[in-house]
Amino acid sequence: MRNSRLPVPTEAQEQITLINWAELQSGKYPELKLLYHVPNGGSRSKAEAGRLRAEGVKAGVPDLCLPVPRGKYHGLYIELKRQRGGRASDNQVEWLDALSKQGYQVALCRGWEAAAETILKYLQGGKEHG
Repeated sequence: MRNSRLPVPTEAQEQITLINWAELQSGKYPELKLLYHVPNGGSRSKAEAGRLRAEGVKAGVPDLCLPVPRGKYHGLYIELKRQRGGRASDNQVEWLDALSKQGYQVALCRGWEAAAETILKYLQGGKEHG
């Protein structure tokens, strides 16, 4: 059991750990080389935010995409949150729902370990877990 007094990793730290894990696992699961982050979040100036919106950045797009079909799914999208704290925004929930309706497996995962488990289960058969 984890010590609740330890600092909770940030979402960025969780994501970095997940990407490092995916790189280490890519020998066994080469598809993990296709896992990528959608850089929608972060602090930006108003001018930069406006330019990015004009280029197609949309609020709520999930953090990670694995564009690998499995079973009935076209691919996997993951919204990654910290182990404790943080919540999915209304935009994020709407995106997950819309992507699910389009034939993607979607998951809201708390921490890199939950995301890694979701990815492995997906790669091993595309069964629903999220």
